Amino acid sequence: MKKTKHFCKKRSHFLFPLLLVIPAFLIRGFTTIYPLFTTFYNSLFDLSIFRSSEAEFVGLGNFIEFWGDHKFISAAEFTAFFTIVSMLFHLILGVLLALLLNAKFAGKRFIRTIVLIPWAMPMVVAGYAARWAFDDTYGLINDLIRRVLPNFHCDWLVQARTARLAVISVDLWKDVPFFAILVLASLQFITEDIYEAARIDGSSSFQSFFYITLPSIAKTLFTLSIFFTLWRMTSFDVVYCMTSGGPGSATTLLAYRIMLEAFTNINLGTASALAVILFLAMIIISLFNLKLAKRFD
Repeated sequence: MKKTKHFCKKRSHFLFPLLLVIPAFLIRGFTTIYPLFTTFYNSLFDLSIFRSSEAEFVGLGNFIEFWGDHKFISAAEFTAFFTIVSMLFHLILGVLLALLLNAKFAGKRFIRTIVLIPWAMPMVVAGYAARWAFDDTYGLINDLIRRVLPNFHCDWLVQARTARLAVISVDLWKDVPFFAILVLASLQFITEDIYEAARIDGSSSFQSFFYITLPSIAKTLFTLSIFFTLWRMTSFDVVYCMTSGGPGSATTLLAYRIMLEAFTNINLGTASALAVILFLAMIIISLFNLKLAKRFD
């Protein structure tokens, strides 16, 4: 009898948490797992709306076509370039801004607050504002430059190189403040006593940064880099609002290419194959980062 009561009590302790978890699993299944498997499944079919017949199974045909597709190659190249360059400057500018915000000066709390305004602004608003700002005729950027160089002219969003520079600049302007605030939180855990001891031993500011500050925030920087890298890889709105992937396909990111295939070309098979490639690339980078993360433990 006692064993039966013990079993029932143990079973109730197991079922109650299970009942709490099941709704979360169901929601996750319908919002993530099901779409994921559907995307993998659709990537194996020709689902173009221009087909006169039903969907045709093509296996890896959608993936094979990408190797000679100039638009895919251009989107993949710019996605890699955009992610690497943006993350490099996120690290450099984010750390510098965090150090500045960590310094002691009047109005520090106010400055910390307004620094987050670009991050709080929706990318749709920032993107369309940037589209105006980079205009050659009446844009703010050229207007400021002409105050120093009166004859300066540059169609920023018309030329491929400058359009890419403009897209990356807006991405940095919007997200670097948030990156810096997160780094600033890590800097708060470094006590002033450590710096004071270093100064007594004759350490310069540069030495204190490289031997005290940087090692102390290295794990935070690495963790932030993982998430911010994945966010860069799936960026869509900045290109959509600023350049629509142009000029040509110079600023087309893979996420934007997926949108074009799915909702403009109405080719769900190709869009799904692109999504699978992007997903697998993110998985590979995540696994690589997790392996590197073990070094910080």
